[in-house]
Amino acid sequence: MTFRRLLGFLRPYRGQVIVSSLLAVCAQAAGLTVPYLTGRVIDTVSEASHSDRRLFTFAALVVAAGAVKGVLMLFRRWLAGRLSLAVEYDLRNAMYAHLQRLSFGFFDTHQTGQLMSRATVDLQSVRFFLGYGLIFFTQNLITIAIVAIALVALDWELALIAFAVAPFLSVSAFRYSRRSHPVLKEVQQRVADVTTQAEENIVGVRVVKSFAQEPRQLARFAAGTERIFDQAILAARLQSRYVPFMSSLPNLAMAGVVLAGGYRVVHHDLSLGSFFAVNGYLLLLVVPLRSIGMWVGQYQRAIASGERIFEVLDYDRDILDRPGAETLGPGPGGIRMAGVRFGYDPDRPVLHDIDLEIAPGSTVALIGPTGCGKTTLTTLIPRFYDVQAGTIALDGQDVSGVTLRSLRAAIGIVSQDTFLFSTTVAENIAFGTPDATPEQIVAAARQAQAHEFICDLPDGYETVVGERGLSLSGGQRQRIAIARALLMNPRVLILDDATASVDASTEARIKLALREVMKGRTTVIIAHRLSTISLADEVVVLDKGRIVARGTHDELVQASSVYREIHDHGLVERRFVQLDPDGAPIEKDGEAPRRRAAGGRLP
Repeated sequence: MTFRRLLGFLRPYRGQVIVSSLLAVCAQAAGLTVPYLTGRVIDTVSEASHSDRRLFTFAALVVAAGAVKGVLMLFRRWLAGRLSLAVEYDLRNAMYAHLQRLSFGFFDTHQTGQLMSRATVDLQSVRFFLGYGLIFFTQNLITIAIVAIALVALDWELALIAFAVAPFLSVSAFRYSRRSHPVLKEVQQRVADVTTQAEENIVGVRVVKSFAQEPRQLARFAAGTERIFDQAILAARLQSRYVPFMSSLPNLAMAGVVLAGGYRVVHHDLSLGSFFAVNGYLLLLVVPLRSIGMWVGQYQRAIASGERIFEVLDYDRDILDRPGAETLGPGPGGIRMAGVRFGYDPDRPVLHDIDLEIAPGSTVALIGPTGCGKTTLTTLIPRFYDVQAGTIALDGQDVSGVTLRSLRAAIGIVSQDTFLFSTTVAENIAFGTPDATPEQIVAAARQAQAHEFICDLPDGYETVVGERGLSLSGGQRQRIAIARALLMNPRVLILDDATASVDASTEARIKLALREVMKGRTTVIIAHRLSTISLADEVVVLDKGRIVARGTHDELVQASSVYREIHDHGLVERRFVQLDPDGAPIEKDGEAPRRRAAGGRLP
């Protein structure tokens, strides 16, 4: 089944496969004339009255046959190379496109390193087999078939001796194939495990070094590579047990033919030329027959890799446009949740019977203890996950009934864990709006209080940030993320503790910007700081996945014990920042921005 599916990737290149196969047949046919012509040369020389003209004619034909075979093999290898790269191109794009379509739920349960291994190591194995191995294996089969016909035509008795080893070879190949498959699949899995370890340690190198755990992580990695080594040794042991045996069988066949054929030549029952021709054909069989073990191993490795690739490609998309989905219509951004229940594990709900209505243009702060479901609730609005019960509507349209593209284009998100791509600052800001003009990018950066520090970067807006944006401070990354969300001009803005990574002075300036940005826009804030809560018109308190209170600050201080506990704890940590009459912070703490003229270069 897996093999048949892998062959499906060759379907778009049927023409190339057919041409390559024809070239292989013609090349082998040209090559297989050489033993016959050599035998004729020997018979000609053996004749008492041989003709020099016939001798040179046969010699010229041998040279011509070799030249034709070489030219045909050149074009066939060129086609095989193109075919191999084309299959790799299609496989890689198919896997990446499928990964892009999968929901958060898939990535919650699959490690990045495992996915990277499938997209690299496994894909290369499949690509090599389909592009080269399968063609060469087919060529070898063609060679065996043509040689068999030629041997039978020359001398059927010697042909029977030559192919007497075929049953033993077939049984050995079958047993090797059956035993090597699970071993090779486990090798691929262990390589993926080590890839995961490497990816985690590279991404988390700052944590590793901060806790001086390099020796421990190296020991863990060494243990993983040792597991690969042990499994690879098992695969090599199987190969050493079966492949030499299968490789020796053709030699036994050749010995039998030489013995029987030589006996017949001595007794004048077979011409010397025919004897050499038979042996020439047997020599052509040695490489294909000896290669059977190698091709079986390569086939099993490709099948094991194909199974791992199809595990990803067969993963059903659970978040997708439903039949008849409509484009989200215009609206002010009103949100309504009714009877919403959700859990990452269906048997363990995180949210219970959530009923929440957020008026268009209003700002609501979600607050509650850690793990109460605040972030989970906001991920349901753009349909990163589907609710298990209840409905969520945006401007009167059920979010499950509109297209994902139109829904997510209407929602801007700034998460607590800011991610930037390894590209320019301008491209990071314009990630959700690729056609934005330089002026629009600068305007969004100004609103997010990011313009001034961007201008101080070596190349301004053209500065390439490091991987994940780690060359910038946490506050700088946060403000670029805010600018990225604002540039989309969304009707709904979700801020997941968006000021968590900035100092007091920067927070004050961002708050001033957010007050302007949030005017006329529905905003949902996940808040932990009291200063952030002050941005909201209303506060919703969650506890253990349920809404336990809702109201203004003054109302909740009196009515909600959960809110009062959070409020009293926040007073201890609260930081006050003085502002000048223009609303700029007077106190300079950490990375407080400096006043400067507009500047900054754009690509």
